[in-house]
Amino acid sequence: MERPLTKHIDLNRPPLNLKEYEQVGGYEAVRKVLKGMTPVEVQKLVQDSNLKGRGGAGFNTGLKWSFVPMGPEALHPKYIIANADEMEPGTFKDRLLLEGNPHQLIEGMILSAYAIQADISYIFLRWAYKKAAILIRKSIAEAYEAGYLGQNILGSKWGLEMHLHTGVGRYMCGEETALLNALEGKRATPRAKPPFPQVSGLFGKPTIVNNVETFCCVPHIINNGADWFKGLSKSEDGGTKLYGVSGRVKKPGCWELPMGVTMRELIEVHAGGMQDGYEFKGALPGGASTDFLTTEHWDVKMDFKSVAAAGSRLGTGTMVVLDDATCPVGFVHNLQHFFAQESCGWCTPCREGLPWVEKILLNMEKGHGRMEDLELLDMHTKMLGPGNTFCALAPGAMEPLQSALKYFRDDFVRHIVEGKCPWHTATETPKRFAESLMV
Repeated sequence: MERPLTKHIDLNRPPLNLKEYEQVGGYEAVRKVLKGMTPVEVQKLVQDSNLKGRGGAGFNTGLKWSFVPMGPEALHPKYIIANADEMEPGTFKDRLLLEGNPHQLIEGMILSAYAIQADISYIFLRWAYKKAAILIRKSIAEAYEAGYLGQNILGSKWGLEMHLHTGVGRYMCGEETALLNALEGKRATPRAKPPFPQVSGLFGKPTIVNNVETFCCVPHIINNGADWFKGLSKSEDGGTKLYGVSGRVKKPGCWELPMGVTMRELIEVHAGGMQDGYEFKGALPGGASTDFLTTEHWDVKMDFKSVAAAGSRLGTGTMVVLDDATCPVGFVHNLQHFFAQESCGWCTPCREGLPWVEKILLNMEKGHGRMEDLELLDMHTKMLGPGNTFCALAPGAMEPLQSALKYFRDDFVRHIVEGKCPWHTATETPKRFAESLMV
């Protein structure tokens, strides 16, 4: 964004207030658009920039907007929604934007709303982001007072209302149609598609849902152009990306870097390499619902196409590192426990399959595993895969499991043959295991 996160920033500093944000060019993009750009021109500019959704799907943002019905016959009100329900394990990038510069998000949403001629906007915020909620409310009030929100924005004939909505803590709300149900006061379950939200979304009206980081890119595209945005990248995907690394690295954190940096650069340069005494075993490149990559993938570019070609997904771009002193079976079991708890229960494969997977892995950890359990786990990765469930929650949960069975199968077999978790009782690495309990 306009403040590169490659430099150290004080997370305790207050965010820019409205006056400070305007002094560094804030809301200039809104003035530019309202003075001389049509909604379709804004859509085309963002589409040409090759901004892809930063929430994980990686779909071209401007192209997504173009599916919204336009013209006098289009249904109103239209809605635009920021998905700030950041509950993917290992993902923490949007919090930095929400707490560090909420006006940037608000400006991005105003511009995006203008592009589809939306009337009402919502920021759907994770319940635990208490500090962000306070800052966003304050910034929305400042934007209203300055005339950037409300009716006839900056003297134009177009207006936008904006509201903050805090969720109640369900991972399922990260799925856009479940988020829409939650906003309507219903149970947060996914909807059948079609119809797609762009045509029939919130309260049956045209709706766009985008990720926080996606919206924050838009003001800079408007101000600087599509070619400038594409020039920031090292790949065909436009712009920069907030990349995060967590796990036993020396400097876990989050950095704004050109789209397409390699996994090697992220871990060895920005995260400082592995902590002393630990070796890299694998990593989930984009949060908990992505497939493991290993040392053979260190030079893969961290963009949507390259990571997919390597057999995983870029997802949110927030990497979770697995080290050689952490049990991969226990690692995956912890994730499956989360996904089983967070299943909305709407479809049978997810509701029944995820607890079954969790139970199998728990038995392995306790020393009660059987060789036929490996076949059961393999079966679940297929039966809970894409096309067999109502939404992407269960298929996402299967990604770390199926890749762990591929790359670390010997560790699963060892649990079964030895009748115990080797990491919990290993005499050769007692110090490492004790350390892992304190991290």
